[in-house]
Amino acid sequence: VPSQLFTDGITNKLVACYTDEGMADALLVRVYGRKTELLVDRETELRNFQVLRAHGCAPDLYCAFQNGLCYQFLPGIALGPDHVRDPHIFRLVAREMARVHAIHANGSLPRPILWQKLHKYLSLVKTELSPKVSNASLPRDVPSPEALEQELAWMQETLSQLGSPVVLCHNDLLCKNIIYDRTRERVRFIDYEYTGYNYQAFDIGNHFNEFAGVKEVDYGLYPSKETQLHWLHSYLQAYKELTQGHPGDSQVSQEELETLYVQVNKFSLASHFLWACWGLIQDKYSTIDFNFLRYAKLRFKQYFKMKPVVTALQVPK
Repeated sequence: VPSQLFTDGITNKLVACYTDEGMADALLVRVYGRKTELLVDRETELRNFQVLRAHGCAPDLYCAFQNGLCYQFLPGIALGPDHVRDPHIFRLVAREMARVHAIHANGSLPRPILWQKLHKYLSLVKTELSPKVSNASLPRDVPSPEALEQELAWMQETLSQLGSPVVLCHNDLLCKNIIYDRTRERVRFIDYEYTGYNYQAFDIGNHFNEFAGVKEVDYGLYPSKETQLHWLHSYLQAYKELTQGHPGDSQVSQEELETLYVQVNKFSLASHFLWACWGLIQDKYSTIDFNFLRYAKLRFKQYFKMKPVVTALQVPK
C-alpha cells in the first residue's frame, strides 16, 4: 500500500495510506509523539473526537490503538498564513469555529481546562527540566520559575473575570489544522488533542496568534483590529444563529463586537504562555525535527511584549 508521510506536524507523526493515485480512498494513521502523554490526555481526545464527529465537525474515526489513531482523510488543502488572512476563507473559519463552540451550548457547562492545563505545564517545566536541586534552572533568556508562577497567578486573576463564555473549544487552531475544501466551499478542523471546554476568547485569541506561523514566526502578521472585527462579526453572527435559533437575522451590536475584541486580545496572552511552556517540555523529549526551545523563547518574548498593550484595553461599559 503506498503511503505518504506528512511533515507539518510538530506533536505526532502522520501517514496517509491509499491505493487510488488521487488519494480518493486515503486514510490517515497518526502515531503519537514521544512522551506526548505528558501534554495530552489521550482518552479525552478520543471522546472529543467522537463528540465532534457526531455533530459533523470531524472525519470518521476507524480505530484507536495504544499509540495512535486511524481516521478518514479529508480532501482539501491545509491552510497557510496567507489563506487565514483572506476574507473569504476567514469567514468560513469563523463560522466553523462557531459551529464547534455551539455544541452542547445549551446545557450546564464544565469548568474551563485552561488553568488546570497551564498549572500542569508549568509544574512539568519546573520538575522535568530542572536538575535535581531545590531551584529549577531554565535555559538562558527564559523567565525564572518564580516569575512564571507570578505571571500565571496574575493571568488567572485577571482573565477569569472577563466574562468569556465557556464552550467546547479546539484550542489548537494553527493554520495547518484547518483544511479548506474548495469544491464544497467549507473548512474543517483536524487534530483534537487539545480540544476541551475552555474560554471562547482563548480559542479565538489562540487562532489569531497562529496568523504568525509556526516554522517561521512573524508577529507582524498578527491580524489588525480591522481584520479582527470583520472576523469576529462573522463569528458572532454564526454563533448567535446556532445558539439562539434565529437563522439569518442575528444582529451583532457594536458593544458585543468590542467586548469580544478586548476579551480575545487579553486571552491571547494565555495562549503565548501555554505554548511557550509546551515548547520547553517538547524541547526535552520530542524526536521531531523542530527547534522547540527557540519557539518557546519567541512565545515568552511576545507574551511580555503584548502584556502592557492588552492590559490597557478596556471592556466597554
